[in-house]
Amino acid sequence: MSGLLEVFARSLRDAADVPGLELGGEAEPAATLSFGQLQTRARRMAGALAGRGLRAGDRLALQLGNRLETIELFLAGLRLGLVLVPVNVLYRERELAHLVTDAEPAAVVTTPDLAPLLPSGTVAWDVGALAAEAARRVPEPSPPLPGDAAPALIVYTSGTTGRAKGAVLSHGNLEANARTLLRAWRITDRDRYLGVLPLFHVHGLANGVCCWLASGCRLRLAPRFEHERALALFEAFRPTLFFGVPTVYVRLLELPEDAARSIGARARLFVSGSAPLPAHVFEAFRRRFGHEVLERYGMTETLMTVGNPYDGERRPGTVGLPLAAVEVRVVDAEGRDVRDGTTGELRVRGPAVFAGYWRRPDATAAAFDAAGFFRTGDLASRGKDGYLTLHGRASELILCGGFNVYPREIEEVLLEQPGVREAAVVGVPDERRGERPLAFYAGEAAAADLEAACRRQLASFKVPTAFVRVEALPRNALGKVTKSRLPVG
Repeated sequence: MSGLLEVFARSLRDAADVPGLELGGEAEPAATLSFGQLQTRARRMAGALAGRGLRAGDRLALQLGNRLETIELFLAGLRLGLVLVPVNVLYRERELAHLVTDAEPAAVVTTPDLAPLLPSGTVAWDVGALAAEAARRVPEPSPPLPGDAAPALIVYTSGTTGRAKGAVLSHGNLEANARTLLRAWRITDRDRYLGVLPLFHVHGLANGVCCWLASGCRLRLAPRFEHERALALFEAFRPTLFFGVPTVYVRLLELPEDAARSIGARARLFVSGSAPLPAHVFEAFRRRFGHEVLERYGMTETLMTVGNPYDGERRPGTVGLPLAAVEVRVVDAEGRDVRDGTTGELRVRGPAVFAGYWRRPDATAAAFDAAGFFRTGDLASRGKDGYLTLHGRASELILCGGFNVYPREIEEVLLEQPGVREAAVVGVPDERRGERPLAFYAGEAAAADLEAACRRQLASFKVPTAFVRVEALPRNALGKVTKSRLPVG
């Protein structure tokens, strides 16, 4: 049995009578299950999947939102040795066609409204019918249990450069990640975790669900984060633990002050990731909720590698220090370590780092250096005390008149200005300078005021040549700005 399944068994088997899962985004849960009930349902689901002919190594895609069946299928797939392929429910025909062609799943478990989007000829299983079939089953399969090296997930990257690639994460990767986070963030069975992040992403699945099952804490699984219902949900469930993305924390700042204080008084830890948390949001949350958000860093391919400390300074604008058993390097274009305070590419190595991309040996070879460090493609600098600060993607670096311009530096200035809710900076071609920065922002601020602020605080070559107001910045399901969808040109 893989170490991951052994860790989960401490909750599913040894705490069988303990209430472990609440469902629903309302004040009152739609249903509550004990860990033992969840284990029984997962075993029946495994029987249903085996009955439909699935065997170890088969891929099974899950195009599902945050629902009980998603967790049942996750546990059933791990037990059978299947390779699960989480699918973003916002994907449309073109994206789904690539994923189905690349992963070649035996079937896609989905809902009637999403099934028509799948390519012709795809085997689509209705989740409701599959759950009903599982509920009728009594016997459970007894296949050879997978080991730590067995693949558990293929999670497709966002595909910012070309077609999305499938990162293969093993049972051992997921176990190492969960164990590290339980220690780093002091997660125990006494916690109450409010889960609002989508389970088709590693933030919600590898961090949220795996930490819940490994710790035996109590989870309220909401379909999504809904600002209009957030207050009632927080007040009713009273979480001690919450994972979010920066846009969620921005919306939480809109809650009344007395409600924010009440939520903060009961909570133990707020964690942010998947996109940079602006320093001013960190400070505003600290004042309003009485908590310093713990910002961390990871990727689909590496899971969690760096984080601000639980005990110690949580420094706004940084992602903190390497987590246990993680090694990091900051290197120049030739792969040489740079001095502290100098910007370079961040590279990481550790037990949660994946082994490679699905059926892409070329991409896998290019992703690692000779010492086995993963090339993150993120620009970072390291302070003398080890804290790491991100400066954006290497692919987003703007080369302006021979100078390096880091979009995030400009974005932080813009986000500090009154009347700016969101900001993003991209490079556009320029005949004289090669590239020039172009700024997009949402808010009521005047472009002239933003230009003046940039000229006061930045070198002249960093000042955007134009400031374009938009209703909102395009974002993916995790709240990360999708700069390729900005109306450039």
